[in-house]
Amino acid sequence: MTTTARPTDPDVLATLRSLQEADLPVHGGRTLAYVYDSGLAEVDRVGREAVAAYAGSNGLDPTAFPSLLRMENDLVGFAAPLLDAPDTVVGTVTSGGTESVLLAVQAARDARPDVQRPSMVIPATAHAAFHKAAHYFGVEARMVPVGPDFRADVAATAAAIDDSTVLVVASAPSYAHGVVDPVTELAALAAARGIRCHVDACIGGWVLPYAARLGRDVPVWTFAVDGVTSISVDLHKYAYAPKGTSLLLHRTPALRRPQLFASAAWPGYTMLNPTMQSTRSGGPTAGAWAVVRTLGDAGYERLTADVLQAVDAIVAGTADIAGLRLVAAPDSTLVALATDGSCDAFTVCDEMTARGWYVQPQMSYGDQPPTIHLSVSAATLSGVDDFLAALRDSVAAAVAAGPVVVDRGVADYIRSLDPAALTDEDFDGLLAASGLVGEGADGELALPDRMAEVNAMLDLASPAMREALLLTFLDRLSRPTTA
Repeated sequence: MTTTARPTDPDVLATLRSLQEADLPVHGGRTLAYVYDSGLAEVDRVGREAVAAYAGSNGLDPTAFPSLLRMENDLVGFAAPLLDAPDTVVGTVTSGGTESVLLAVQAARDARPDVQRPSMVIPATAHAAFHKAAHYFGVEARMVPVGPDFRADVAATAAAIDDSTVLVVASAPSYAHGVVDPVTELAALAAARGIRCHVDACIGGWVLPYAARLGRDVPVWTFAVDGVTSISVDLHKYAYAPKGTSLLLHRTPALRRPQLFASAAWPGYTMLNPTMQSTRSGGPTAGAWAVVRTLGDAGYERLTADVLQAVDAIVAGTADIAGLRLVAAPDSTLVALATDGSCDAFTVCDEMTARGWYVQPQMSYGDQPPTIHLSVSAATLSGVDDFLAALRDSVAAAVAAGPVVVDRGVADYIRSLDPAALTDEDFDGLLAASGLVGEGADGELALPDRMAEVNAMLDLASPAMREALLLTFLDRLSRPTTA
């Protein structure tokens, strides 16, 4: 294989800044998915500097880097009273909500070696991370329906539990609709059968406690509920810490014990891991610790008041926009909106992007139509009026354009496809036909500027077909740069 020497970059930081121009903005409160912005420059500065200071530290061995162990224990200690945890609580810093969920499922499975084919009972609205955990760990995910209020159906959950069940799951709140499941009832079902109950509070865990302090009517969901055995809460969401930190708390050390891994079955050092990672940069932990210490209880209460004020304003403002409706009254900071037949959600999302706001399209599911998802940040408050004006104009533009229509022949063809029977060449053709891939000026794959037609086509595909297409799309995007 012939190799070519590649030149060094004389100003690599300038190159980074240039590359970043194509990314969504992470500050300013105008990106209502993926990022969470406090709007406080000092918080961002402290977090960045702490990440940089600990970028080379390794959380693999707490005896080698005891400061990281101290910070991890401090973070768990700060979270414990927010979550009404007992004195026996223990916790772990993970890389994000998905890893926290994976570990909760893995621990539940490994705590029951007597169960040959373990299952977990999850609401249909549970985060996709639980499906990932099912795939990774061989735990069947039994989905139960939700009611018209989008909360888990307690009776259906009870009917789905059997001797193979190792875990019952609740959300606080669910990502797609922003509502809290009936945790008290679900945890009682689990406790009655001696089963673990995990509350996925990755989104709400750092908001709902302060919302309750502010006098909001918050459903009960914490360790104060008998039967709740573990809770996940992300620090890089509404604790406004730098990306990649989450917490997984267990009610007792015994409940956490199956999560821990050790191996001395090789000639090197004895591997000892509390998470799925071995080497872990200390940067994210230090960044989270620094931000939490900077803000403290008072700071988080102020930020929660700001973000909830923004949510209230958005909910009230959308009530006056014809063609748009609120899907469910939000329990926290997540808002889902749907359109009527005069326009479609995907076009509204495109129009919002054109006006400098990123809102997230969500595909149809079951008998529910596509929706527009908003993860509201504290920084969004200062721009709420601008947001509502942009939303009103976007809906008007979408109505004027009319709903996206996929050719009937194409629609029938997409619905008929069996992803298991398609070749790589078939997928390449479908990707090109759908508009998911095109070629940019530099020869690299490029997405279209507007995604409504692409999303409308994907929305017609079965979930399995959609997964297969997007996996192929990801594969085509993830290819090495050789020039």
